[in-house]
Amino acid sequence: MKDEALAARCRGLRLIISDVDGVLTDGTVLFLPDGGEAKAFHVRDGLAVVLAHRAGLRTGLLSGRSSDAVSRRARELGIGIVRQGVSDKAAAFAEILTAEGLAPHQVAYIGDDVNDLPAMVQAGLSAAPQDAAFEVRAQAYMVMDARGGHGCFREFVEAILRARGEWEGLMASIGASLP
Repeated sequence: MKDEALAARCRGLRLIISDVDGVLTDGTVLFLPDGGEAKAFHVRDGLAVVLAHRAGLRTGLLSGRSSDAVSRRARELGIGIVRQGVSDKAAAFAEILTAEGLAPHQVAYIGDDVNDLPAMVQAGLSAAPQDAAFEVRAQAYMVMDARGGHGCFREFVEAILRARGEWEGLMASIGASLP
């Protein structure tokens, strides 16, 4: 029953939005001596962005912090929607919907902390990393097995693409053999 409900939610998706710190990273921010900062991104999450794009899904980032590292990673992956330094994620989520001409049920959101809840409750499909705050895990439609920064975005995208029946075709297109 839940599998069919998930498939129905996933079929209508057009956009996947992710928080950054705590989802695409493990939440660690390294301050460098020159005043910059560094973040570590998991390569499997990057491939998930590529696979989502191949499946016709757009991707976006919605972060409470601003970082050059995030801008660079978004450019490398072709992530078209990047909102950083956002204090009101509900308002930013609504602005993205309006700008993209989408309804809430067409957007998935993955976040890890309480400031993500206002966007999560609007999204048609919500998820959280395994190590997200309790309140976020309780609200999420799906809780990933992976922790933030350790492939949870990849896990989320794979679940969406499998539910849509697109995973196997994407794997065949890149020459991957499935178990």
